[in-house]
Amino acid sequence: MSIWKYADYYTAAVSEDNRISLGEGQTALVRSRSIGPSAGLDNLYFKLESGNPTGSYKDRFAAVAISDMLERGTHTCLATSSGNTGAALAAYCAAAKIRCRIAVVETAPLAKLQQMLAYGAEIERVRGFGLDAAITQKVIEALHEKAEQPGHALQVSAFHWSPVGMQGVQSIAYELDSETGHVFCPAGGGGLTLAVARGFAGKNSAAVHCVQPEGNDTIAGPLRSGSDQARDVECSTKISGLQVANVIDGHEVIATCRASGGNGHLVSDAEIYHAQERLAREEGIFSEPAGAVALAGILRAADAGEISPEKKTVALITGSGFKDAASVESMTANADCRLVDLEELFR
Repeated sequence: MSIWKYADYYTAAVSEDNRISLGEGQTALVRSRSIGPSAGLDNLYFKLESGNPTGSYKDRFAAVAISDMLERGTHTCLATSSGNTGAALAAYCAAAKIRCRIAVVETAPLAKLQQMLAYGAEIERVRGFGLDAAITQKVIEALHEKAEQPGHALQVSAFHWSPVGMQGVQSIAYELDSETGHVFCPAGGGGLTLAVARGFAGKNSAAVHCVQPEGNDTIAGPLRSGSDQARDVECSTKISGLQVANVIDGHEVIATCRASGGNGHLVSDAEIYHAQERLAREEGIFSEPAGAVALAGILRAADAGEISPEKKTVALITGSGFKDAASVESMTANADCRLVDLEELFR
């Protein structure tokens, strides 16, 4: 099984011979055994996108984007990434025998850089990229210009730049049943949130919520305040993967979330790291910080009485803890692993 199960939903006509799949999609939906009940949410579920081939939901994007490139005879993929998009594109480019060149945000975690390099991608970090809105925009423009060369294509995991590939991300919504009441999505540029909202459109009445770190409030704050316009910011969050200072898909996210009955939610970096730790220690789910953002938003919304306890609420856990070793090291800083003789074992 893969997301090509939903090929009829995608506008790109990709022949079966050119449909690249590494087994993405059909990820587990796990009911919370601890965190949900303790917050008064007996129907809290986790959608484990960390179970995708490269460890994040971005594989859904890469599968369609690279298959479409293969169909069109394109030989070079140009991309931007904070880590997960790059890893996904690098893997699918390797499978398709397509050259992969990625401009990476300055603060990308080492584990994600190593994953891209392992797949054979050519990568360069750009100073200020992902932190400064003006630099970030100029990086995109430079790559867009290079992508005008014959045989090249720009792949950025946003509808604004890569609408074909982003249709693959809509498959998350296709996999959730009609009883789903709320879906909470982490957002940087907003592509994931927009994809889920569009995937649900016409299917059921699920409310799609946008959750962002307070230090990257491009979308969630305006959505909550009633504005119809996202905004550029100076990014200060430390949450890798969500350091996107530009609007990108933000205006459309606000419109679609509001139409679905969803809202915007802002959470602190401290709340995110705490949610990451709780997922590991109370649910057995190993998530990177960005993957815990949706849960942090749910807990804040539940505390404010904004979620109906009886409704099925889904948190998207978007990436594996193996993606961000530094955050795991911080989480386990006070833990000990002694070297003991056999006679001393657990004495």
